[in-house]
Amino acid sequence: MLTIAYSELTQILRDRTAFFTSLIMPVAASIYFIYNRDLFLGDRGLGYIAVLLIFTIAAFSLYSTVVTTLAARRQNLFLKRLRSTAASDPAILSGLVLPVSLISLAQVGLILVAFAVVTDLPANIPLLVVAIVATFIMMLALGMATAGLTNSSERAQITTLPVSLGIITVGIWVGVTGTESLSLIKRLLPGGSATELIMHAWNGGSSIGDSLLLLAPTLAWVVASIALAARLFRWEPRR
Repeated sequence: MLTIAYSELTQILRDRTAFFTSLIMPVAASIYFIYNRDLFLGDRGLGYIAVLLIFTIAAFSLYSTVVTTLAARRQNLFLKRLRSTAASDPAILSGLVLPVSLISLAQVGLILVAFAVVTDLPANIPLLVVAIVATFIMMLALGMATAGLTNSSERAQITTLPVSLGIITVGIWVGVTGTESLSLIKRLLPGGSATELIMHAWNGGSSIGDSLLLLAPTLAWVVASIALAARLFRWEPRR
């Protein structure tokens, strides 16, 4: 797995276009959100900015890159060649997505540290970490599922849009309007409860019981995303 991961990291660093669009641009967008945070705050608290930062990295640095990577490796038969080796299927997939997953986690960690330095520390760091990990696992699994429906790396620019823009739209909707109205619908949407959980973790004011309730829909989406990935992912090139 580590050999595959090292090879994949090398390819990511060599592909300047993918490196810029999938890894540098989300960081630039995050810096913009931090620098212009007063334009977005309103009465929503710093947690709303944290949601924008986390979801931007999850949607573009992680999800979109995973889809593009897996679609490209399947298209050039690299996945098929790897399956002829002694490596197991889980080891192959883990090795291919490990570099981008670690890079995305490092990105969100550094960005949130910078955000906390220029503003305030989050009220509940362990809860924030749980929310980030759950969101990233969900987006990683959705990336594998989307890759199963994507026949080329070029096509990935289109197939990733519904999920990447959808998750950010949900985060903005829930973050701006709150959950006083349509609370069940908002919390059941992918990213909805995670948005509220992140805002509570940063702003404070939420009990442990409320946080656990918010964690349940997020974990349900994690399970659903993994099941979807197992069903839709393909090793052979799509026609």
